[in-house]
Amino acid sequence: MKKKAKKPLSRKTGEKLSNFMHKPTIGLEIHIELKTKTKMFCACLNDSDEIKPNVNICPVCMGHPGTLPVINEEAVKKVIKTGLALNSSIPEYSKFDRKNYFYPDLPKGYQISQYDKPLCVGGYLELIDGKKRKKVRITRIHLEEDTGKLIHGESFGGTMSKNDQNKIKNLTDSVIEKHSIEKYSLVDFNRAGIPLMELVTEPDIVSAKEAKEFAQELHLTMHYLDISDADMEKGQMRVEVNISVSKDNKLGTKVEIKNLNSFRSVERSIDYEIKRQTELLQKGEKIIQETRGWDDIKGVTFSQRQKEEAHDYRYFPEPDLPPLHFIDKEIKEIKSEIPELPWQKRERIKKEYNLDQEKIEVLVYNKNLGGLLESVILEFDEHFPKEKSLELIELAANYLITDWQALLKESDDKDVLFSPKNFAELIILISRGEVSSKIAKMVISEMFKTGNDPSNIIREKGLSQISNEDEIENIVKEVIAENQKVSKDYQDGKESVLQFLIGQAMAKSKGKANPQAVSKIFKNILTK
Repeated sequence: MKKKAKKPLSRKTGEKLSNFMHKPTIGLEIHIELKTKTKMFCACLNDSDEIKPNVNICPVCMGHPGTLPVINEEAVKKVIKTGLALNSSIPEYSKFDRKNYFYPDLPKGYQISQYDKPLCVGGYLELIDGKKRKKVRITRIHLEEDTGKLIHGESFGGTMSKNDQNKIKNLTDSVIEKHSIEKYSLVDFNRAGIPLMELVTEPDIVSAKEAKEFAQELHLTMHYLDISDADMEKGQMRVEVNISVSKDNKLGTKVEIKNLNSFRSVERSIDYEIKRQTELLQKGEKIIQETRGWDDIKGVTFSQRQKEEAHDYRYFPEPDLPPLHFIDKEIKEIKSEIPELPWQKRERIKKEYNLDQEKIEVLVYNKNLGGLLESVILEFDEHFPKEKSLELIELAANYLITDWQALLKESDDKDVLFSPKNFAELIILISRGEVSSKIAKMVISEMFKTGNDPSNIIREKGLSQISNEDEIENIVKEVIAENQKVSKDYQDGKESVLQFLIGQAMAKSKGKANPQAVSKIFKNILTK
């Protein structure tokens, strides 16, 4: 007699969980505005800081009849440089195409983009999480022109940023004055025609965390290459997510989330969409292929429109622009301009200075701070052997990352005086025990304000460390007399209270006493 097959147990029992697991597959499309003087196909300024709307425009970027576009050579070079940095191949031949669609922010009725012959093909960006490495493959990188910007009033579900509010503050149109701005959608064409690079990944990403890390690493790379400021608040970098969830190894139905303008939004929107699609599949419902938006306040995605296919845009070669041909010499010249990249800098800092990964990440992410440390290291190398320099380097990194960076964040002055030689001198004084950590913070603050050297600051402010044992012993005895119960606790074996006593002595000496000498004298007196 045949035995009846056992039914799979429900999730509540904690068994057969694999029946309920769903695999997310994620690809990214990232748009980045390039840092050029002028727009992509005309001589209008590329100025993201312009507050007044519709001033950086001309007949070319507004699509007036009879006008002809001219390719911005610098923009082309910047895209090729990005591709080379990301291990892409650069085809010998490339061209521009017309992408036809109608939308209020598109003055021409079409967008000049690239379809089947992009500037860069393939490549990858490697993500490193501890010892774990993962290559996220890149499909293509191409160049196009940006659209204008729509500013929606609250009646249309929009929320205006402060930047957008400033743009409309001085409008004098009688209709706008008569009625609330909330009832209107406005368009600013200053952005229309700005060079826009689009990078498309393969669907290699499997989690919201990975997607965020990819976007962050690409953002950092743009700064190192000086390709773009990639300010997400200004819309200079926008992320679109293609995501599907499947019950098996096959790809599920793709949903696109548009125009994500922060790393947090990228991570949150993907987490939400994985959950939404998983719940639909568990109910036996179908996923609809569509484009969805992200509501950052409510923390949900919402349907915008059915997903378009390539044929909907009726691509055809741009008739007003010649095809592009590249020779090896041109590509080699661009490649020679590529600086040290973030992942290369991480490996070098680890190898040369043996700093921990947390410090390395701070120094790589904050490129200027990393540069300050290396300028200080050059001063060490002139005076100390390598084995001593490593100790000094770690000490210098600690003070730069904590104290100096804190002062930079608090200061509005961009022209801060920084002398590598003076900073190196202070670090050497600290390492010799001639300056306590408390005094060091005071000296760094004064160096930041005046640019003066540490020896002069210490002398002028009377901050010299007390190392005379008789003087320190008098301070220690005063502290013991004022804290007899705590001193007795230490004598009874409660060693943790020693730090309190040392702190009292340091306070009494205004931070000038040598901490090691203070600790030693406390132990000598209290253990007799």
